Amino acid sequence: MADTVDIEALNRARKLLQAPSRKDRVWPALAAAALAATSALGFAVAMIVAPPVVSQPVEGVD
Repeated sequence: MADTVDIEALNRARKLLQAPSRKDRVWPALAAAALAATSALGFAVAMIVAPPVVSQPVEGVD
């Protein structure tokens, strides 16, 4: 019979005609997050280690 349609062949043809899906890469986002975390830790350490801005006590405050 020439009228019958092979469902499996039709599904395979549809799948082949679809544009290939592109997967997003995780490494750029992971590298950006690592850089942000490292710089945040660096700033935190700098704030703890740095001497205070005001080196003389303010007069009149008890």
